[in-house]
Amino acid sequence: MKLRGLIPLFGFAALFAALAYGLTRDPRILPSELIEKPFPTFALDNLANDAVLENEIFEGRVSLVNIFGSWCVSCTVEHPQLMEISQSLDIQMVGVDWRDTRENAVRWLSENGDPYDAVIFDPDSHLIVDLGVVGAPETFIVDQNGDIRYKHVGIITPDDWKNDLHPIVESLLAVQP
Repeated sequence: MKLRGLIPLFGFAALFAALAYGLTRDPRILPSELIEKPFPTFALDNLANDAVLENEIFEGRVSLVNIFGSWCVSCTVEHPQLMEISQSLDIQMVGVDWRDTRENAVRWLSENGDPYDAVIFDPDSHLIVDLGVVGAPETFIVDQNGDIRYKHVGIITPDDWKNDLHPIVESLLAVQP
């Protein structure tokens, strides 16, 4: 009989333990099934012109693939860091303009600077769904074979670049033919 009175206490303790565990986890770290797998196959318009971009843009180059949109406030915060990366390192920068209009995206890049070597225009989320993107900005590191090596969720801060992304990029560049 006395144990029956302890059931609510045990329930509360289990709930407290689960919540405490959740608070110790970094919400930006989301597992991705795509790590070490090929970048999803796509054929989408280039933002700048009518050319179609496909997976071949990744062949032979280490690439930083950044999901953004002119509507994304966090992307505006992240953008100076992307500009700095594009000017300081010989890496291919590929943007994926998501849920946007061509006019808004072109204007936004014109006003804020364009760090990208190519911009994939994905207004209908075809590539985004295949990548498992949950929100912008998100960034992927793709190796010279077209395989995804890393996924970063959220704004790339200088610390994120220095401690997480840059070491991966440097290690991939070191093995480039």
